[in-house]
Amino acid sequence: MFFLKFLIAILPIVWLMVALSKLKMQGYKACFITLVLTMVLAVGFWKLNAVYAASAVLEGVLNGLWPICIVIVAALFAYNLTLRTGAMDSIKKMLAGVSTDQRVLALIIGWGFGNFMEGMAGFGTAVAIPASMLAGIGLNPFSAVLGCLVVNSTPTAFGSVGIPLVTLSAVTGVDASVLAANTAIIEAILCFISPFIMVCIVGGGIKALRGAFLITLVSAVSFVLPWYITATVVGAELPNIVGSICCMTFTVVAAKVFNKKPQVKQECCAAIIEVQDKKEETVLSFGKALQAWSSFILIFIMLLATSTLCPPINHFIAKYKTVMVVYAGEGGNKLSFSWINTPGVIIFVATIIGGFIQGAKISTMLDVLFSTLKANWKTIVTICSVLATAKVMGYSGMISDMASFLVVATGGAYPLISPLIGAIGGFVTGSGTSTNVLFGGLQAETAKNLGLPAAWMAAANVLGGGIGKMICPQGIAIGASAINQPGSESKILRSMFKYFVFYVVIAGIICYLGTLFI
Repeated sequence: MFFLKFLIAILPIVWLMVALSKLKMQGYKACFITLVLTMVLAVGFWKLNAVYAASAVLEGVLNGLWPICIVIVAALFAYNLTLRTGAMDSIKKMLAGVSTDQRVLALIIGWGFGNFMEGMAGFGTAVAIPASMLAGIGLNPFSAVLGCLVVNSTPTAFGSVGIPLVTLSAVTGVDASVLAANTAIIEAILCFISPFIMVCIVGGGIKALRGAFLITLVSAVSFVLPWYITATVVGAELPNIVGSICCMTFTVVAAKVFNKKPQVKQECCAAIIEVQDKKEETVLSFGKALQAWSSFILIFIMLLATSTLCPPINHFIAKYKTVMVVYAGEGGNKLSFSWINTPGVIIFVATIIGGFIQGAKISTMLDVLFSTLKANWKTIVTICSVLATAKVMGYSGMISDMASFLVVATGGAYPLISPLIGAIGGFVTGSGTSTNVLFGGLQAETAKNLGLPAAWMAAANVLGGGIGKMICPQGIAIGASAINQPGSESKILRSMFKYFVFYVVIAGIICYLGTLFI
């Protein structure tokens, strides 16, 4: 019976994988059918009350709309407005002044800036904004998305100013600083190799490291070292932010030193080459540069000012929220709607101010906003369906049954599959925080039963949650929208799966070896 429940519980996930990878079904259709299938199984096999199931769906939809979809729309609105105002052309010129090599630009924007966005905002911004920027300056759109999805797997743990680990601490009872230190240790290797994999993706293979190895090494070390030190010494809130700022600074310097003769054929951004071919000026005045980057600078400043790093402002705006329980059954989670202190609202405000600085009229901004919504309604449906599915699976007991079977089936080898359990949570929910809520307690309790360190196994759950986001339909939908290719989810998933398997295997080995020494 135990095995049967596992097989039935995993059916929606299997269907989703097959629908996206084999049937090449569009994401919003596949995810909606997955939701219907999950509802049928939850009500018919797990005997979840139909009203309870419907309320779980409503909770998932509301959670998907706020704060996730609003962040995605806000991030894409910010990018699309820079295109409409012409600011992106100025940004291209400045990037051309750094390097014409797409590998270097991928490191600066996809790796450095992407990690910064994850540290500050999370909720898909680390894929949406960097991927759209990289595609906008001429990188292959699919390579840009793949690279951003890969490198976003490890910073997830310290995303949104440490929220996933703070949440995990509340769930497991393990001190947040201890969790941060263990997470930095367990993620360090995969975090270090991620920028190398990104360079290979955007450069078309391992040969892409030729001529860019030293820059990639500098970019990797300049992020991982301060990231690691901050996590082990300071705590969960600042690692991504400190690491990304150091990384972007040192990567630019390394590009000037080691990339004086960048490759300018397939490895070069066509959009930037075009700028140079026309002999346009690549050095802008400080005022023009500030105007071009104004939206992104304001996003940085305002996210920082409203985060927990600035308590007076954070506490003042945090009180403007609505908390409710949507689920009609027992054990319903509290759903919190922060009307001001949420990344999506902050990004919207920063973008509107930046739009005025760039000379955009209100009518122009409204037109861009409506165009953005119209172009991404399928993404919104996809995300809401995925979150609703996750809520139904969680409340019905399907997720806990899957995880419990894996625990019983593996026994002493449990550490090998601990990251996989986290990856299942990441795949289903698309959120490191939600993954920790679902499986964090299970991982810590199982660790105690097996005589293993609870903090280490909880850290494995965080690592797995980030890896699962690589192939999460929600994350893939965000990436597809970022490059203006809705409907390409199946292609992205097929390309991502090999990286997912590689990361899960390495993570399992690291987790197991760690139990021998920690």
